Amino acid sequence: MQFTSFEQSALYGVIVAAILGVLYALYLRKTVLAAEEGTEEMRSISGQIQEGAYAYLARQFRTILFFLVILAILLFLSGLGISWKIAVARGLAFMLGALGSGLTGYLGMTLAVRANVRCTQAARSSLAQAMDIAFKTGGVTGMFTVTLGLLGAVIVFMIFKEHATEVLLGFAFGGSLLALFMRVGGGIFTKAADIGADLVGKVEAGIPEDDPRNAAVIADNVGDNVGDCAGMAADLYESYEATLVASMILALAYFATDPRKATVWIVYPLLVRAIGVLTSMVGIAIVKLRSEEESPINPINRGMMWSAVLSTIGFLLITKYYVGPTPGGQWLQLFWATTSGIILALVIYRLTQYYTLAGNPPVDGIARSAQTGSATNLLTGFAEGLESSVWSLITICAAIAFSVVIFGTGASPVDILYGVSLCGMGMLTTTGVIVAMDTFGPVSDNAQGITEMAGVEEAGSNVAILDAVGNTTKAATKGIAIASAVIAAISLFGSYLSKVAAGLAGTTGSEVVNMEALRRLSLPLNDPMIFVGLLIGGAMPFLFSSMTIRAVSRPAFQIITAVRRQFREIPGLMEGTAKPESAKVVDICTRSALRELIAPGLLAVLIPVIVGCWLGWQGLGGYLAGIIVVGQLLAVLLCNSGGAWDNAKKLIEDGAFGGKGSDAHKAAVVGDTVGDPFKDTAGPSLNIVIKVMNIVGLLVAPLIVIYAGSVLKVIGVILAVIVGIGLILSKRESQDVKEVHQAVQQEDEAS
Repeated sequence: MQFTSFEQSALYGVIVAAILGVLYALYLRKTVLAAEEGTEEMRSISGQIQEGAYAYLARQFRTILFFLVILAILLFLSGLGISWKIAVARGLAFMLGALGSGLTGYLGMTLAVRANVRCTQAARSSLAQAMDIAFKTGGVTGMFTVTLGLLGAVIVFMIFKEHATEVLLGFAFGGSLLALFMRVGGGIFTKAADIGADLVGKVEAGIPEDDPRNAAVIADNVGDNVGDCAGMAADLYESYEATLVASMILALAYFATDPRKATVWIVYPLLVRAIGVLTSMVGIAIVKLRSEEESPINPINRGMMWSAVLSTIGFLLITKYYVGPTPGGQWLQLFWATTSGIILALVIYRLTQYYTLAGNPPVDGIARSAQTGSATNLLTGFAEGLESSVWSLITICAAIAFSVVIFGTGASPVDILYGVSLCGMGMLTTTGVIVAMDTFGPVSDNAQGITEMAGVEEAGSNVAILDAVGNTTKAATKGIAIASAVIAAISLFGSYLSKVAAGLAGTTGSEVVNMEALRRLSLPLNDPMIFVGLLIGGAMPFLFSSMTIRAVSRPAFQIITAVRRQFREIPGLMEGTAKPESAKVVDICTRSALRELIAPGLLAVLIPVIVGCWLGWQGLGGYLAGIIVVGQLLAVLLCNSGGAWDNAKKLIEDGAFGGKGSDAHKAAVVGDTVGDPFKDTAGPSLNIVIKVMNIVGLLVAPLIVIYAGSVLKVIGVILAVIVGIGLILSKRESQDVKEVHQAVQQEDEAS
């Protein structure tokens, strides 16, 4: 692979763009930290949130380090079939990808837990200043998300050229796995605390959401950061890398017959990413309130739209003047494929808003149904979630069909799948703004908590406005994350066939694959093994969701019991003359979240290998298709129904249908509590599981083809036993939970 002088300069330009993004993130961070922190009481509460968040992530990284080292060794062994150089690079890239994903989440979270008190202080005098602090904090996370991965990817590509995808697979897998752990662990932590705080505080004790007397409130605020800040940043970082790797693998299919076209099609996605860095900077800078009366959602929408428009202009320039002169480069098709991703992101954003934003028929209907009790509230919310998943899927199908239209029905499957991967690239071009929107939510939520716990009444109305908008932006970004995960997974699924073709050619190196080899491959559904794989893949999202929801309910039970006991046993707590033992609840969340990580991790990594060992590459292909379809439907159902229940509760708390303390409010709190693990644990985790399993499929596909036989079936049995043990252990109650159950039973018998 040879680069022209323009390409050589452009690649260095991509590195410069990434560095500019990092510098901009550091500038935003400095601006946020320069703001005032407020009163001693406010700083004390913020300090407790910081302490809990830092302690959790530190223990999480220590817990998963051994697991990462083992996988790095296995990735090294998987690369030996290509060369020692690739094997070493793949293992190192895996660790670097994990480091980048973890660092992105950690840097964003550590600023968010320091910005919350500054947002509260600013809200005492100005909504605009508070909004500025909250969104700039999110901007730091967003810029690290779009720059760290790009920087690593372009350097790997410049070193390894046509072999880069083999190394980048390790890089993407490292980012995916870390994202899975951070999203699942953070989701378990935050929702266990949230459920405990809501059920005991709002429903039983009749006290406000962030009342300082509630021992679970600090843990709830900690969870907002480790779940949404760290988890979402790592999630989108992973999608960012997965679509890039998939597009490169697909482009390599042309390397044997048209190396010039292959080179252009590989460099093009890197240039698209560089444009995204620059337009994200502009989009973040635009987000400012024009007056104290303006709704914060308006400048956020402006930032998103301007970033999208500028990105589209950038796509036009690089496709016309870089791809255009290349024979067979199909610059117009590439432009429209990439631009369709921008359109898809905006459509999904609006669609998610429709189903989760108060004032729209779905949320209003859910709130209205709470007047007749919890059952009707739950049924209405679940029905809206089911419906929303269908429309989201149809939207994604339209984007895929558009790729077929622009390339033509007679086009190569590689061209069409490459167009789908470019759709994902375009969709994530504005990732900097999208992540900023998401992190804006927990910063505002924490500001609301600090306001109430510290009794800062003058900030109350402003932070309430920011918190309400933050709930909307969090829900909308989850919708975009799900859609991007599906597009990334479809792109990876197309790349899977390239890897199979490589294996059939007798090598694990994708550079030998040509178009003719790919055309001969198919996955007919009348093949029983493929259909069995499809069914197993469709079942996995349900199994994974059951594990994550159960992982929330167990610590939630402990927390509810602990908070009830503190209200009974700490003299003066209910009267406000004594303080709760918040550290105990934080410790319950931390230990439970880390304990529950291992089984879902084993499931995500090992099941694709087991299916491949038993059913061959055809069955594994069916499996990957099944998990994409069902995973998308279930993820949207869980996220949108949970978000709608949450905003229906807030609508009632704002005075609708009887307001706070009414029977409708109590029913809505139950709906919100059910929705908590839906929207913040199980649903978002499926985004990552879809991509992790497809990347694992990519990694093992050539090996399954080359070494097919009885040895693989034995390996499959051994791995199945390991997963089985993990599933059994995941359903067993820990000693902590058993002790709580026994204590509750003894108290009931005594009373």
